[in-house]
Amino acid sequence: MIKLKHVTKIYPDGTEAVKDLSLEINKGEFCIFLGPSGCGKTTSMKMINRLIPLTSGKIYIDDVDIMKLNPNELRRGIGYAIQNIGLFPHLTVEENIATVPMLKKWPKAKQHDRAAELLELVGMEPATFLDRYPSELSGGQQQRVGVARCLGADPPILLMDEPFGAIDPITRNKLQEEFLKIQSKIKKTIAFVTHDINEAIKMGDKIALLREGELVQYSDPATLLNSPKDEFVRNFVGADRVLKSLRLYRAKDIMKDPPLKVKEGDNVAKVKQHMEKEMLKWAMLVDEKNRFLGWITHEDLMSGKPLREVMVPPAITTAPETPLNEALSMMFNSAIGNLAVVDDYGKLLGVLTFEIIRTILAQSESKNKNKSGGQVR
Repeated sequence: MIKLKHVTKIYPDGTEAVKDLSLEINKGEFCIFLGPSGCGKTTSMKMINRLIPLTSGKIYIDDVDIMKLNPNELRRGIGYAIQNIGLFPHLTVEENIATVPMLKKWPKAKQHDRAAELLELVGMEPATFLDRYPSELSGGQQQRVGVARCLGADPPILLMDEPFGAIDPITRNKLQEEFLKIQSKIKKTIAFVTHDINEAIKMGDKIALLREGELVQYSDPATLLNSPKDEFVRNFVGADRVLKSLRLYRAKDIMKDPPLKVKEGDNVAKVKQHMEKEMLKWAMLVDEKNRFLGWITHEDLMSGKPLREVMVPPAITTAPETPLNEALSMMFNSAIGNLAVVDDYGKLLGVLTFEIIRTILAQSESKNKNKSGGQVR
C-alpha cells in the first residue's frame, strides 16, 4: 500500500505544486493521477520514490515512512517508466531490461533469464530482440522494452509517467490493452500519470483528479463519470461522459447468447421455419467446433441453398476483453450491424447488438439525471 498524508511541495521560487495531498493506493491497485498540465500530477508521483523531495507531509509504503529508507534502495524497489522511454542507447535490450537486476548484483544467468522472460511478457521474441540496440527498434518496441525494464527486478510498485504518450494512437491503444492483460497477471501497485481522460477511464481502478496542486476528486472511474463532484470535474470529464461510460464495460460483461445458433449442416427449411416462428431477422452460423462462420438472414434462406452458401461472412469480430466503446465502433463495420464475440480460436461466445448498447447508454444517462437533479449537464 502507498499512503500520502498531507503532502505538500513548494519550490524555491514559491510555487506550490502540490497542496496538502492525502490519498491511499491499495496493494495491487491501478491508480491514475489525472489533470491538466501543471496540476501537480507528475510531481505527486515523483515524490513517492523521492525523485522530488517533499516540503511537508508523509508518504508511507507498506506503513514505512519513505524518508527513513535509503533513497537508492527505495528506487531499486520501485519500477519506473516514462513517456520518453529513457532507454540507454549504448546498451542492448537485454542490458537495458537488466539495469536494476545488475545493480542488485543478480547473477548474469538470472539477469539473462529475467530479460528473456519479460520480453515474452510484453510480446517480443527474445531470440530476435535481446541483442538489439534501442536505435534498431520501432517506437512501440522501445515502449515495450521500457515497460519490461520497469518490471526488471519484479518490484511490487510501478510508477509510470505518461508511458504511452509519445506514440501513435493505434500503437498506444494496443499497448494499453497489452499492459492491462499483463497487470491482470502480475497485480502490481501502480501510480500512473496521464492528462488523457479516456486513458484514465480505460486503465484505472481509481482516478485522482488534480487541479492547481489540489486533489479535487478521488474515486473509481464509474463514480467520476456518473457523480462528478463539481463543475471542474464535469467539464474535465466532458459533456459526452455518457458515451465515455462505455469504456467501463467489456464485451464479455454485456454480450448475450445469439437468438438462434445454427450449424452448417442444418436443414435450411427448418431453420427458415424456426426464424419465422420466432420472428427472427438473423441467426449465427457455426461449424462443428462452434467456430463462428457468418450471419444468416431470413431473406438469404428464400433461395433454399445450403446455409454455407448463403451466409454473410463476418467483416469483423471482437474479443471478450474489448472495451465497449471500441466494440461500438466495430459494429458500424459489421455486415449486419451486430458483432460476434469470439475467443482466440474463433469460437463463438456471444453477440453484441445496438439494442444492448442503447440499454447501457440509457442506464448511464438515467444515473446522471438522478444525480444532477433531473438534468444531464
